[in-house]
Amino acid sequence: MANIKQQKKRVGITTRERVENLRYRSTVKTLTRRLRSAVDEGEAAKIEAEHKLLVQWIDRAIARGAMHKNAAARKKSQAAKLVAGK
Repeated sequence: MANIKQQKKRVGITTRERVENLRYRSTVKTLTRRLRSAVDEGEAAKIEAEHKLLVQWIDRAIARGAMHKNAAARKKSQAAKLVAGK
């Protein structure tokens, strides 16, 4: 437990940042599931929209530092394979 005032502030900041990063990663997982279900349905317009939204969120997660760039590249590649294999 932190005793110093600045360390108490850092604990709060770190907690907020962790929750924010978790939100980005969780949203990417949700959008991936939505893309997979769109591919299963086979509706081309919906697939394209879901793929575009997923890639945008992955790029935001990289910019925020919530996701490593190699992990993000892997997720983008997996999504592209899903879309191409429809």
